[in-house]
Amino acid sequence: MLWWEEVEDCYEREDVQKKTFTKWINAQFSKFGKQHIENLFSDLQDGRCLLDLLEGLTGQRLPKEKGSTRVHALNNVNKALQVLQKNNVDLVNIGSTDIVDGNHKLTLGLIWNIILHWQVKNVMKNIMAGLQQTNSEKILLSWVRQSTRNYPQVNVINFTTSWSDGLALNALIHSHRPDLFDWNSVVCQQSATQRLEHAFNIAKYHLGIEKLLDPE
Repeated sequence: MLWWEEVEDCYEREDVQKKTFTKWINAQFSKFGKQHIENLFSDLQDGRCLLDLLEGLTGQRLPKEKGSTRVHALNNVNKALQVLQKNNVDLVNIGSTDIVDGNHKLTLGLIWNIILHWQVKNVMKNIMAGLQQTNSEKILLSWVRQSTRNYPQVNVINFTTSWSDGLALNALIHSHRPDLFDWNSVVCQQSATQRLEHAFNIAKYHLGIEKLLDPE
């Protein structure tokens, strides 16, 4: 891969993460009755939305600074980071100035760690208690492989290329709710986009799982 292709690929990944994490935050805000955000990086800079998010996730009231200066923003973000530390959320190399200054990479890292803690770990510790693993990604991968082991067309070995044809997502849903659709009809669909769209729609309308990704 040429250097400019690597740069383009990096920006594309960042754009996908930004869009996905924004949808996840807005899905949480819909539950909490909070106003949706539009730009993940700029809307989190003053710390207010971050505290709103943590209020909903922790059930604690988290007062915010009333002013709109940089000092007020830093105080808000510092308070959010303290809440995260108390909840044992990994904050390696993430500081308040990174968020206030709109650092893309570290803002994405912060939101991913929040998702990992409240969305992934809390669920996985219940359904995978028997696995002697501490790495959340490995636990999740083991669960997926276990859930889709009866589908010969599916072989999930990672969280990238193994999902691109749409079969893994449909198999994962079908393994837990076979009543929702006919598996063979999904296998016969011509394009990966069709299969992915099918999985996202089933998840949204039957399981209440928001469409955080686009098929593309």
